[in-house]
Amino acid sequence: MQTIINLFRNNIREYGMIIALVFITALFWVLTDGITFKPLNLTNLILQNGFILVLAIGMVLVIITGNIDLSVGSVVAFVGAIAGVLMINNNVPVWLAIILSILVGALIGVWQGFWIAYVGIPSFIVTLAGMLIFRGLTLYLLDGKSLAPFPDSFGKLSSGFLPDIGAGDFHLLSIILSILLSLVLIYLEFSKRKTQIHYNFEVLPLWITVTKLGILVLVINWFTYQLALNKGIPVVLVIVIALIAIYTFIMKNTVMGRHIYATGGNQKAADLSGVKTKRVVFWVFVNNGVIAGLAGLMFAARLNSATPAAGNMLELDAIAAVFIGGASMSGGVGTIIGAIVGGLVMGVMNNGMSLIGIGIDWQQAIKGMVLLLAVGFDVYNKKRAGK
Repeated sequence: MQTIINLFRNNIREYGMIIALVFITALFWVLTDGITFKPLNLTNLILQNGFILVLAIGMVLVIITGNIDLSVGSVVAFVGAIAGVLMINNNVPVWLAIILSILVGALIGVWQGFWIAYVGIPSFIVTLAGMLIFRGLTLYLLDGKSLAPFPDSFGKLSSGFLPDIGAGDFHLLSIILSILLSLVLIYLEFSKRKTQIHYNFEVLPLWITVTKLGILVLVINWFTYQLALNKGIPVVLVIVIALIAIYTFIMKNTVMGRHIYATGGNQKAADLSGVKTKRVVFWVFVNNGVIAGLAGLMFAARLNSATPAAGNMLELDAIAAVFIGGASMSGGVGTIIGAIVGGLVMGVMNNGMSLIGIGIDWQQAIKGMVLLLAVGFDVYNKKRAGK
């Protein structure tokens, strides 16, 4: 029992947000008479929030290092404008335009990372300047107008679905992939447990591990079954899952991941330990530029147009998702899964409040209050731990 208490106490923010997500989802399921869990609405929930989840994955690395990036919304718009100019005005092939657009995102990351890491200007100032610069460049590129439509093949990036392997309305491939994913997660969990036991680490009781896996597998397969009743798994979801797997591995199992946490936890101590913190911060911003570029392409594909107003306020949604998901403003704390949970909390709230007819004014106010409470909860826990 003490092991369970310690587990919850050490992961109170992460588990707390998961519990909050379950509660919020159940609340809107009741308030919307079950519409929240309808296959069509679940699909729309993914399509509407996929690019925010992508942005949150890049943003959490920035915040773990103790920095902030206010420019990602403008970068989303700028990259979308670049893609529009290339594909629509100049008939550049879709695949080449995607590569060039993401390269532009990387160059933006290089630009901002240089000023922050090597010149020493605070990230708040550099990215605030970037927010203005890239919004202005977007207006210049588009001449204040929207460019549309994109080629049909590009639209599949944000609104496409995986093909099926059979006939009929039920998407069989989605179920097969869901089962395979479940088996992989079970294997990884028990492999991790075996390694911990081998090195005499403290492990959870077997029944807790089995229960946790059972709930996770049940949720994954139920969710995929609902998607299979509609059109199957969206391409957006595949992109998000791939990014979650890649970045979770990087942050948990690589030297780079440990250096990112060390840089945010105590930069001076990390420097003395041999961590090249300037290089770490630089590459984190380059990475965030690439992620913002990808999100810009997804957003443009979703709108089927490049527009000057694209990405407006997205940086605040991404930042809010990261903090709601358990990251600390002081750096050194945060997880990819936590950022995704935070993004889902925001997405479910947006979707649920829209379904029950709450106006955009109150939606913004409620989201702001949730963010304030989440950060306040973090501050309270730190003060209590320090006593």
